Amino acid sequence: MTQFIAINKDVEVNKQTVLSVVEAIGEERGQRLNILIKNGIDIERKEWFSQQKWLDSFKDIAISLGDTNLFLIGKAIIDNAIFPPIKNLEEGLRMIDFAYHMNHRLNSQVMYDEATGNMIDGIGHYNLVEFNWKNKTAVMVCDNPYPSKFDEGIIAQIVSMHKPTGAIEKVSLDLSKETRTRGANTCTYKISW
Repeated sequence: MTQFIAINKDVEVNKQTVLSVVEAIGEERGQRLNILIKNGIDIERKEWFSQQKWLDSFKDIAISLGDTNLFLIGKAIIDNAIFPPIKNLEEGLRMIDFAYHMNHRLNSQVMYDEATGNMIDGIGHYNLVEFNWKNKTAVMVCDNPYPSKFDEGIIAQIVSMHKPTGAIEKVSLDLSKETRTRGANTCTYKISW
């Protein structure tokens, strides 16, 4: 998937998730809010917004404010978006995909129903492909239209919140693999703690 291009033009994202753009730490809060408004996202008026308009906002933020803002917005997702309860690090990394679908809808239907376990495809995924407690490593592959620094921020925040006490986390884009930053369909993240 190409960064910043919605897979399906009819997908929407909820207000709680969009608020992460505003709530992210950093001095550029007002600038990020203005970018949302410029792209037709008025958080005071609606509960759901076009995913493409939100992705357009991400692109504008990347261009005018830099990748650090995308990373901070990703970290803020955990405190703003709907997220299932998490018991440990492995579950937290697996839950990113469920939360991702819980905060998006297609044709007015939320894309993951926690009660039934039904998931609607059409926005890509966050796939935990490897998890090793003994070696304290994991690998996640993301195939969605969001910017890679945003995904890195989400993953880093989950690891930070659920790593063992005293452990130092590291999340990095695996540049030996294809990346959306270079026009590929996926990004792979190496995770350690």
